[in-house]
Amino acid sequence: MTAFLPRHMLELFRPRPPIVQVDQESLPIDNSDRKYDTPLLGIAQYMSKFEDPKVTPPPAPTETAEQKRLRKKKEQDEANAAILEARKAAWNPREDPILESDAYKTLFVGRLAFDATEDDVRAVLDKYGPITSVCLVCDKVTGKSRGYAFVEFEHERDMRAAYTHADGMKIKERRIVVDIERGRTIDTWKPRKLGGGLGGTRLGGKLQNVTSSGRYDPSRGRRDEGPREPLRYDRRDDRGRDFDRRDDRGRDFDRRERDRGDRGRDYDRRDRDRGDRGRDHERRDRYDDRRDRRDDRRDDRRRDRY
Repeated sequence: MTAFLPRHMLELFRPRPPIVQVDQESLPIDNSDRKYDTPLLGIAQYMSKFEDPKVTPPPAPTETAEQKRLRKKKEQDEANAAILEARKAAWNPREDPILESDAYKTLFVGRLAFDATEDDVRAVLDKYGPITSVCLVCDKVTGKSRGYAFVEFEHERDMRAAYTHADGMKIKERRIVVDIERGRTIDTWKPRKLGGGLGGTRLGGKLQNVTSSGRYDPSRGRRDEGPREPLRYDRRDDRGRDFDRRDDRGRDFDRRERDRGDRGRDYDRRDRDRGDRGRDHERRDRYDDRRDRRDDRRDDRRRDRY
C-alpha cells in the first residue's frame, strides 16, 4: 500500500540510520563522583550580614486580587463622578448658539426607528399643524441616527395638540414617544447622560422595564402627562368620592329602571304577537265561512237544475 503514497509521505516510512556504538572511555564523567577540596560549612559566618529584627520595618501588607479589583473600581467611579459633575456644571442648553428654535413650540420625538428620516417624521406630525423644521439627531462620527428628533411647529397650540395625541403613534412600524423640550423649559431638567432623563426602558431586567409605549415617569410609576403639582391628601376628596358613590348608586337605580322598562316592552311585544296570532285565526275563520257559503250555493243550484 505504501507504493501508492505520495513522496512526502513516503519519507515518513524511510528507516533511520543505525545507532552508533560508543566506547566506555568516551562517555562523559558523572558529577556525582567529583571530589571537592573545600569542606562544607554552615551559615554562622554570614549571620552578621543580616539586619536586626528590631530595626527592620514591618513588611507592607499586600492586597488580594479581589481587593485590587475593588480599589480600581472605586478609583474609576470617583473619576467618573468628577467628570459627570464637571459636565453638569458646563451643561446649559439655553446658551447653546446652535439651538435657534423656539423651545415652547418644539416637540421631542423619541424611540424612532434608526432608518426613519426627517420626511417620515414630518409626514406623520404635519396633520397637527404647519411645521417649521425637523432636526433628526445623528452621531457625529458615524452619521447614523440616534433614534430621536426635535420638531418645531409654527404655533404653540399645534405643538400641544401633537403632545396630547401623537404619543404612541407608529412611524416606520415602531411606536414613538413625544414630550416637550425639557432642556430649555425646565430649570432642574438633566438628560440621561448626566444622570437624569425619563422613561422606564432601562430600569433593570425584563420584569422591571416598562414595555408599554408612551410617556412614563419612573418616579411616579405611571405615564407622564406633563408637569404636575405634588399630590396632597384632602378630606374634601373623600367627600367627593362619597358623592361619586351616591351618583353610582343613582346610575345603578336608573339602570334597573331601564331594565324593568325593557322587560315591560318585552311583555307588550309578546301581547302584540299574541294579538296578531288571534287576528290571524279570525281571518282564517272568516275565509272558511265564505268558502262554506259558496259551496252551499253551488249545491243549491245543482239541486234546482235536476
